[in-house]
Amino acid sequence: FSCEWVAAHFRFRQPHSDLAYALEAGKGGTRAVLMAVQAHIITYLLFTRDTEHTHLERLCRIGQREQGQALAVALAETLWAAGGGGRAVVCLITTAGTAMPRTGYRADTFTERIRLFEFSEKAAAQEFISDHVNCFKCEGSHGVILFLYSLLFSRTLER
Repeated sequence: FSCEWVAAHFRFRQPHSDLAYALEAGKGGTRAVLMAVQAHIITYLLFTRDTEHTHLERLCRIGQREQGQALAVALAETLWAAGGGGRAVVCLITTAGTAMPRTGYRADTFTERIRLFEFSEKAAAQEFISDHVNCFKCEGSHGVILFLYSLLFSRTLER
């Protein structure tokens, strides 16, 4: 992965601002992934989340906790859809390496530490992601790469 991909994570704009619902996206390859998740975030905030605010206020009057919840819902929805509605796989980084690199493979000190968590219920996947949302949104978390791996494993390599 390029430096841009390694540094990419799901970062919202300032909470309680006019763009509190928006993910920050730089230029390049990660923007497409971020914008796909952004669509799910807006859908959740406007049509799913129960709140007394009007449509525009639903987007702007969210705090950090609501941002994290919206991200968790968006990631879970996307992974569940990728898994065909019957499974979702969430990839997280462990502290120690879990696999030895094969011959011809260059270790990147990231891929070797990925651990897979498989879910057969969407609600369980969403709760797990919500509990570990910082693994996707904190600086240095490799959040976009983790999500990309999660998409691939949810979809399965055969599909």
